[in-house]
Amino acid sequence: MFRTLLMHLLLYTFALFAAVHSPAADRPNIIFLMADDQATYSMGCYNTPGAKTPNLDGLAADGMVFDAHYDTTAICMASRANVMTGMFEYKTGCNFEHGALLRDHWAMTYPVLLREAGYRTAFAGKFGFEVTNTPETKGVLPEGEFDVWGGGPGQTSYDTKKNKSMKKYVDQYPHSTLSYGAFGRDFVTESAVGDKPFCLSISFKAPHHPVQPDPKFDDVYRDMTFSKPGNYGREFGEHFSLQSRQGRQYERFHSWKYSTEYNKVMALYFQQIYAIDVAVGMIRKAVEAAGVAKNTIVIYTSDNGFMNGSHGYGSKVLPYEESTRVPLIVFDPRHSNSGKQLRCGSLTGNVDFAPTILELAGLPVPENIDGKSLMTLYDDPNSATHESLPLINVWGPKDVHSLGVVTKDWKYVYWPYAADDFKATEELFALKNDRLELSNSAMDVQYSKTLARMQATYDAAVAHWSDTAVEYHNYKPYGTIFDRGVEWPVKARLMRGKKNK
Repeated sequence: MFRTLLMHLLLYTFALFAAVHSPAADRPNIIFLMADDQATYSMGCYNTPGAKTPNLDGLAADGMVFDAHYDTTAICMASRANVMTGMFEYKTGCNFEHGALLRDHWAMTYPVLLREAGYRTAFAGKFGFEVTNTPETKGVLPEGEFDVWGGGPGQTSYDTKKNKSMKKYVDQYPHSTLSYGAFGRDFVTESAVGDKPFCLSISFKAPHHPVQPDPKFDDVYRDMTFSKPGNYGREFGEHFSLQSRQGRQYERFHSWKYSTEYNKVMALYFQQIYAIDVAVGMIRKAVEAAGVAKNTIVIYTSDNGFMNGSHGYGSKVLPYEESTRVPLIVFDPRHSNSGKQLRCGSLTGNVDFAPTILELAGLPVPENIDGKSLMTLYDDPNSATHESLPLINVWGPKDVHSLGVVTKDWKYVYWPYAADDFKATEELFALKNDRLELSNSAMDVQYSKTLARMQATYDAAVAHWSDTAVEYHNYKPYGTIFDRGVEWPVKARLMRGKKNK
């Protein structure tokens, strides 16, 4: 065992040495851009009439659009740790109500590894998690571990002057979204004249609540009528589990006024995304102006989606499509498939970003990573890298905790909570024919073989959880809680016998 670990370490060190000493011109610049709570149907390139996203649509036309991209945990803290590490939540141990990311894991994230390999690195926006030395100690932001820092604690603010690291942009860009565009523009301009490749990571706060769009764009969607999706409203959620209705996602259909002021709510949502689009345009123009466009890769995505009234829910977290499936655009100007307006329908996840970025930088990928490089699919959009991915929620009320597995064509979700009037519930959705998830096929006899196959895929995911979950931050018990074969009294004891609201 020790000899194997030593061999892996030596190989990694050799590959890292080779990457560090390769010419900067041989290594691409990398820009990773991430929205917060952006659903796929908010962009023109995802076939939404009336969506005004010209810069994102242009990026899509230049690169490749991914149509089956999932955030394996649909909440910001865990999702951002997934992105940085390439690992599932139960292997990072990082989420709200659980804990910060341990430094050992942080040391193997793409920003750290690229900087060690000679990249000039920057981060701006909502970082989303903290780094700690031990499970018991308080975490901190790793702001000193980037060459340029524009990040902030917690949720950050839409008011630029409240984001201390962004103070130089306050006068010209009082709203944070465009300030991040300016940050990216300046970093690209400064980096292009140096002798190092660069990696820029920006995490926009928009369109996360509280709803505070930039007033500069008040006229963009004024008086617009938005078409409701085919699964809008409570009547299209009656087949969902009783467990899914217990969290704040259910009440927000009314409290966030999807039920009464849909056009107004969606206009503000789309307005915030329009500002992101403008910021993306600022960064891409800077790349062109700096003369590095031929060697700069751009990746755009969101940390999770948003329900926006689908099935009568608001917010995110739940394992359903609007919450977990998000936009993904990748553009590599060096690649022969760029400019062909290609789309990829293969299954991808947010754990894929770290291995993709490391591969693009010519760095070895740590063996414990769960993700796969997206460049395999960029080479051949019809190929596949994942047979399935988990959809995780162990945050919030205990009765809303769930684990699902998604494949290219199917989704299976298991809700273990069975106290009081609840019973453990299974859901099966035929995504190929029912992307709106209008029918739960778990009880349909014609899908019994498919159900058995998806149950086996799920059971394998639970086994992986049991085998690889961190020993801290209360992740190990879920290997039992999510086990379909364990009786509720055992699970109840692990959940401390009560809902944790």
